[in-house]
Amino acid sequence: MLDRLDHALRARPERAAVLTAGRTGATRVRATRGELADLADAFAAGLHARGLRAGDTVGVAVRPGPRALAVLLALWRLGLRGAVLDPGAGPDVLRARLALAGPSLVLADAAAQAVAGWARPLASRARLALPDLASLGAPVATVGRRLPGCAPALELGAARSGVPGQGRRPAYGDSDADAVIVFTSGTTSRPRAVVHTRASLAAGMASVSALFGAADPARAGDPVLGGTFFVLVPSLAHGAPVALPARSPAVLARQLRRLRPRDTYLTPPQLRDALGAGARFRGRVWTGSAPASAELLSRVRGAGAEEAWGVYALTELFPAAAVEAREKAAYEGPGDLVGAPLPGVTAKPDEDGQLLLAGAAARDRYLGEEPEPWVRTGDRARLDGAGRLVLEGRSKDMVLRRAENIYPGLYEPALHVPGVELAVLVGIPAGRGAESAGDERLVALVQPQPGAAEPGLRAALAGPLGRMGSARPDAVLFARIPLAGRSRKPDRAAAAALAAARLRGTR
Repeated sequence: MLDRLDHALRARPERAAVLTAGRTGATRVRATRGELADLADAFAAGLHARGLRAGDTVGVAVRPGPRALAVLLALWRLGLRGAVLDPGAGPDVLRARLALAGPSLVLADAAAQAVAGWARPLASRARLALPDLASLGAPVATVGRRLPGCAPALELGAARSGVPGQGRRPAYGDSDADAVIVFTSGTTSRPRAVVHTRASLAAGMASVSALFGAADPARAGDPVLGGTFFVLVPSLAHGAPVALPARSPAVLARQLRRLRPRDTYLTPPQLRDALGAGARFRGRVWTGSAPASAELLSRVRGAGAEEAWGVYALTELFPAAAVEAREKAAYEGPGDLVGAPLPGVTAKPDEDGQLLLAGAAARDRYLGEEPEPWVRTGDRARLDGAGRLVLEGRSKDMVLRRAENIYPGLYEPALHVPGVELAVLVGIPAGRGAESAGDERLVALVQPQPGAAEPGLRAALAGPLGRMGSARPDAVLFARIPLAGRSRKPDRAAAAALAAARLRGTR
């Protein structure tokens, strides 16, 4: 797919590739297809001139957009391995991750570097933090505009035939070679990183392309709204311009109205914020990276979308399954229906009920560990009679109450009644008198939609709560649920702390 994109960008260089929105939502061309191809050429030449060769690792701390995509295209062409660095991880975590990845060079834009220097007070408000780049143990080069205090700029080389993959020359094509490292979890002392090979990365993008129908000639040229790498590459490869979603919900709503994208990919928090700002949709809407309830998908359809899809995906295997709003809403069993495994994906529960996945798009291994064929998702799940995946909650989120194991994900979907924005079940220490050590109270934390009245929500929740049997929560609290991480998933630890504080205050 990346090889195809590299050639496709040059076929119609005058066409728009990446779009952004102004405050009024009006579309601006951030980069044409030709400009994106030229920038990838320049990065490849510059990296090659610095002596980087196939198999070397390059750390990448560049904000999403044309520049980041051009860097990744250049790395792909040269056979380099990219280690994706998140400035929001904090300096200690980043140092540990860099020590594990061992990059020969770190590419960082001015914004990423500024948070470690003169802009640290501003960066702390944005929850960004990089260590002093001079202490990383690897040379650093600035890409894009260089500001005071930044590392020397990466010299952008001119296109020349000596650069591998340049022009019509083939790029490095060893499918077993590492392509990208993505850090997902782990402690400061022991970071955890997913390693995708060129083959698994290509298979994942091909799967996304098939799911989106990106190759449909009738849809070529229609804009796509989304900012993830897996959305950008297939869309651009098949001729569609991609618009980066506006950060402000109000501007995003105006952007959707003006752009009228054929396909929209937003995370569940982005969808909730956009709906709250009165957004209207067109065509198909896709969401993932965090749980998406049937209620949320139905709201998206009610706001004009022809179809609303929830995509079940992991960093280790993207995508794994998908389900449309109407199918999800029709499901009445326990748990969270996420759809049938996509073509090429094999799914099975292990002896403890944890979901295992395998397929061509699955990661090769975790950095520093041996390859393994099955991805252990950490999700409890089952396959229903139609062969569809039904999630029953994260194993680590289990709540122990009166010697009974309760998995929140099995019951949380039922709490998303009309008027509920988000709902989670969390365990808090039961305190004195608990029947056994570690016994917990089960609390439902419910976030209402704007304008939803609490008495009406309590009445609407009475039925679902009554059907939860022995898993019925000990308390129901209404509050805004804390979110965490770049994907803004519910922060269960913070939610449990909030619930415990609220209950202490009501005693």
